[in-house]
Amino acid sequence: MKKWAVAAAAILLLFSGCSKEKVKEPEKKQNKVEQVVKQEEQVPEPAYSFPLTGIATEKEPEQRAIAVMVNNHPKARPQSGLDKADIVYEILAEGDITRFLAVFQSEKPENIGPVRSARDYYIKLAKGLNALYIAHGFSPEAKKMLNNKYIDNLNGIYYDGTLFKRSKARKAPHNSYITYENILKGAKQKKFSMKSLPPGFQFLTEEESKNVTGDDANSVKITYSKGGISDSAFEYDAALGKYKRFSGGDQTVDLDTKAPVLVDNILIIETVHRFIDSYGRRDVDLTTGGKGYLLQKGKVNEVKWENRDGLIVPVRDGKEVKMVPGKTWVNVVPTNPGLQKSVKIAP
Repeated sequence: MKKWAVAAAAILLLFSGCSKEKVKEPEKKQNKVEQVVKQEEQVPEPAYSFPLTGIATEKEPEQRAIAVMVNNHPKARPQSGLDKADIVYEILAEGDITRFLAVFQSEKPENIGPVRSARDYYIKLAKGLNALYIAHGFSPEAKKMLNNKYIDNLNGIYYDGTLFKRSKARKAPHNSYITYENILKGAKQKKFSMKSLPPGFQFLTEEESKNVTGDDANSVKITYSKGGISDSAFEYDAALGKYKRFSGGDQTVDLDTKAPVLVDNILIIETVHRFIDSYGRRDVDLTTGGKGYLLQKGKVNEVKWENRDGLIVPVRDGKEVKMVPGKTWVNVVPTNPGLQKSVKIAP
């Protein structure tokens, strides 16, 4: 009996030891899971974002925006650098030809152009963004503003062949280019500060950007004239979640890299245009505000636009409408004929 009792006790001790070990094992696994979760929770999100794109960045942005007049004549296409612009403003310059004000702050394109002449309303836009203004030539009104040092600027009239280079592949006035490196070089020569942030948009969160509402808008065409020389179009790519841009039926890509221009926000606004000379130059009101459309993520909403602290923003019920983080294209059309006749949006 004693032998059986001893054996039974040994068996009980054995099972007891095994059960204790089995209890401890899942506790160790649980601790490991908790450690992994804690480590993931401790990964800090980027503390900063670029003011014109809302894209996160590890380093606090401090670089000044650069606003470049870019040619949009058919002989100037495809252009260089547009794919890296935070914002592009497309406005009629003279006749039925539009010109771009390409604003760079979060990215630095190697080459930009063709660079074209200044107009007063583009200068005012650049001034509102605290930008260094780049152009090649000027209208009479623009020349007065630049000569009076209204804005820090570099002009190809004075730096043709030095900071600005001519492409042999194209004919003047469609062949003036400037590198980002030469812009910084010129700014240093002129002792312009390159640390002056532009005002910024308000942006949707990543989750909010997935749930943009509105009427379907998978394509949009903006008509600037009967001849159609400057008409532009955008088509939504659902896989990318961005709009592709087209001119004259051709997709807008970079001349040098072939990278496509991809846009997250399209703001189309109407405002008063007034002819000021026989050459077809205009005065364009970019301060009063008015009607507009905002296209994001394949959706469109009617908005108002306002110039707030130098930045043209979409507004609804008196509140600024938030942008999808990314790049923005602003198309400005004349009040006559207005949005309804100039813009065609298809679901």
